[in-house]
Amino acid sequence: MPIARRQMATLAASLLAAPALAPDALAQWAPSRQVRLIVPFSPGGGADTTARLFAPAFTAFLGQPAVVENRTGAGGTIGAAEVARAAPDGTTLLVDAANQAVNQALFRGLPFDYVTGFTPISRVTVYPLLLVVRPESPYRSFEALLAKARAEPGRLTYSSSGNGISNHIATAVLADRAKVEFSHVPYRGGGPALAAVLAGDVDFGFATVASAAALAQEGRLRPLAASSASRIPTLPEIPTVAQLGFPGYDQTEWNGLYGPAGLPPAIAERLYEACQAALRDPKVTERLTALGALALGNSPAEFADFLKRERSAMARLVLEANITAD
Repeated sequence: MPIARRQMATLAASLLAAPALAPDALAQWAPSRQVRLIVPFSPGGGADTTARLFAPAFTAFLGQPAVVENRTGAGGTIGAAEVARAAPDGTTLLVDAANQAVNQALFRGLPFDYVTGFTPISRVTVYPLLLVVRPESPYRSFEALLAKARAEPGRLTYSSSGNGISNHIATAVLADRAKVEFSHVPYRGGGPALAAVLAGDVDFGFATVASAAALAQEGRLRPLAASSASRIPTLPEIPTVAQLGFPGYDQTEWNGLYGPAGLPPAIAERLYEACQAALRDPKVTERLTALGALALGNSPAEFADFLKRERSAMARLVLEANITAD
């Protein structure tokens, strides 16, 4: 279906599904108060970076301030729970990471359901990860790190942004592929997880390019490998895990925007348009490019389809790799 016809069909379906809104609601809808962009992690990670890059464009597009709020803890479930119980009026939104696809399989007894508790709006960014150590680390290469892990199972420690977050999954997949054992130390977000590497509290960690690249360029971190399928354009000298002996390895952090369940389709579509406006902003695109990130901007329907496939794949991964919430 041509793009214009598909957009018209989406709009028509949205208006039929939301009879409380007038026919021209999509063009007229605007939030009645400031928009809260809830990030379920501490400042410094990919989701937080994405939210703060998007907030000014959201403010301009929606006519109300868009304010980033960090609600941390429990692998992102505390902030997610706040959005899940919010009124579906478009003023409380979630900017979450790839844990959205894994947490339902990883955690038990959650007060909400990841599958039914949210309205997908757009998958907006993808960040490659870097496996990093501090400059004083005795592990000067990826191979040396794995050799130590094989010689002393469980001896090496790594940080993550929390249970089920992309850097936890990336390391668990690496351990499974390499047949080694690492000790997991979860933190409340990418910032504290990276600080633990810098301080020497853990031996290594995967961190987003957004948070680690500048530190690497300053000599405060040593990158050993990239998690993406291909090398990062801004760091072409860093080999990928796949190139270092694990073909097919491709673990990245992606970030998406969600509303609570029951968000009227017309409002979801308007918020998707706000995402598109952010991705058209030269300041946003330049910054994302500098961070080695990929801008996506999937539609609500495309994002919903992606989540369905990804949740199925992550459920299998959690089972096959024996990934647990430490």
